[in-house]
Order: sequence, then C-alpha cells, then structure tokens
Amino acid sequence: MKTLSLVHEFLDLPRFAFIGVSRNPRSFSRALFRDFKVRGYEILPVNPYARDIDGTLCFQSIRQIVPAPTAALIMTSRNKAKPLVRECCQAGATLVWLYGISGPKDVSSEVLRIGEEYGAGIIPGYCPYMFFRDSSWFHRLHTSAWKFVGLYPK
Repeated sequence: MKTLSLVHEFLDLPRFAFIGVSRNPRSFSRALFRDFKVRGYEILPVNPYARDIDGTLCFQSIRQIVPAPTAALIMTSRNKAKPLVRECCQAGATLVWLYGISGPKDVSSEVLRIGEEYGAGIIPGYCPYMFFRDSSWFHRLHTSAWKFVGLYPK
C-alpha cells in the first residue's frame, strides 16, 4: 500500500499507542500527544519511565495494553526503531508510524523488512503535523515545500 494511503488509514483510527512520548511537558512529542487528544483520539502513551502523561495512564510496553492497539506511533531515536517495530507487530499492531522529518531516509531497510515479515504497514519517517488539515503555518510550509520538491508521499 502507498504511504499516503497508510497515513490516511492511521489518521482514521480512533485509538493507537504513542511510543516514546516524553515526560517533559515542553517537548515536541508532548505537544503532538496533546494535539492528537484534542482531535479526539484515544492515545495510549508508552514510556517505561513514566506513570502517566498529562493524566493518562502510561504503559511500560505496548504489550501491556489490553485490548491491544492495531496501530502505533513511534517517536524514539532511530537506534530503538528495529526492536520497537518488532514488539509492536508481535503485540498485534498492523500499522506502525515511525516519526521523522526527513521521510523514508529516516527509516532503515531492516525496519521495513520487519513490517513486511509481519504484514504490517510502515509509515516511514514523516511528521503527523504534515497531514493535519489545520496545522500551523510552519507545518503547512513544510508540507508545501515537500510537495514542491517531490518528496511528499504518494
């Protein structure tokens, strides 16, 4: 399936795991977490070092979430992506979004192969703000620039 179709599929889901949401209330991941909540999503934060994120119970692993989410957004460093994608797939996620600002070059071929192995769709290295209709001017500019240079997903 094409990346843009996977993005729309993900954004149409009402519930997903958010892996790597920061304990720091001023971090970018927390802003994105809050924006998803404002948009009506049921967000299941995963951070092994936090008890809750903005008053929402935080899980140490996606495997602890019952019922298991069918999708996950991963916002961790690239070196953690491979084991986390595998863990998400083993926990039942069929759609995994790996946050990034550089598109597919943010994601290794090994990570993509894990998705293939489990039959899971992988959204490789885009920022969700690029796909929200009402994003701030900065994110709309980012989207326009990517479309102009041909890097926006198809």
